[in-house]
Parts: sequence; C-alpha cells; structure tokens
Amino acid sequence: MSHDSNNIMVILSSPSGAGKTTITKKIQQKYQSFKISVSHTTRKPRQNEIDGVDYFFVDKSKFKKLVKEEKFYEYAKIFDNYYGTLKKSVDDLFKTNDIIFDIDWQGSQQLSKFKNLKLVKIFLIPPNKEELRKRLVNRNQNTQEEVEKRFKAFDLDVQHWDDYDYVLINENLESCYHQIEKIISIHKNDFKKSFHKA
Repeated sequence: MSHDSNNIMVILSSPSGAGKTTITKKIQQKYQSFKISVSHTTRKPRQNEIDGVDYFFVDKSKFKKLVKEEKFYEYAKIFDNYYGTLKKSVDDLFKTNDIIFDIDWQGSQQLSKFKNLKLVKIFLIPPNKEELRKRLVNRNQNTQEEVEKRFKAFDLDVQHWDDYDYVLINENLESCYHQIEKIISIHKNDFKKSFHKA
C-alpha cells in the first residue's frame, strides 16, 4: 500500500454516549487531511443519517457475505447490530489521507492485529456513570430500553481501556478535543521523523 509517510490512523473509542462521535466530526471539520472511516452497519438509519456518509447501511445477509469473504479489517456485534470496517475503503483512503476510526474496543483489538497499520489508540470515558446516563438520555436518540442497555455495557467497555495508548476523561468537550489535537500532532511529527531516519 503506497501512502504519504506522514499519514496516521487514529482510533477513538468510548462507552456509548461519552462523546467520541462528536469529537471525531470536529477533527474532520478542522483538519482537511483527516477522513472518517465510514463503517458498514446492519442497523437502521437514524433521522438525518445519510447512507455512505454516516454509515453504509446493509442488511444482515450482505454483511455476513462480506465477513465470509474476509473483506473487513474488523467487525463486531454491538447492541443486536453488526458494524464493520471494509479493508478496501481504508486502504484507498489512507493513500492520501489521515484516517479516524469511530469504533469500539472490539474493533480496536482486531485492527491492532494488522501490524502494517499506523494506529494511535485513544479511549474516552465520561467523568462518571451518572453523567453517562444523563448524556444518553439528553441526546434523545435511543429508547429507554436502549439507554439502559448502553448504560449497562459501560462496565464491560472500561475493562478494555488498557488496550489503548491514551485514556482521556471527557469532562469538558473542548478541553478533551484539544488534548486529542496535541496527541495527533505529537504522533504526526514522530512518524515524519522515523520515516526520514529510515
């Protein structure tokens, strides 16, 4: 795979409701070099979500066919739906862009097995579980049952934070975002230096 030696891949993971999607979109809006890896999913689109922009929405049979053909770098079943990152999409995008992944710990573990990927892994957590519940309810995207399911998954999610290079507490969105900017800047410079040494 040929690509700019300075390009990196950033994974942002968090329990549902801890802010990773908001920060992912802020990074893409500010930095033209960053593109969000658009996942395939079997879940139904939410209001205002666009196929091919937010996700590639497919049915379960199509998704399972892609799994069988080993087309994904990673995939996982989350809250009764499947999500996956297509190898071809990532490889094509990485030739000319930095990539940011909005994925969970299962996807992060699978991506980490591909040693050729230049990954920087960041895990976000809310200040506490009560704040998480408040955010899940306030964003008004889920039923009460879904909120409870996502809230209960928190304990499992945080058990995997030691898989990551950085763990940040997202108490204040702007502050957390600026911390991530600094991390990205450090790693972009490190990759550039290591390439020129080689």
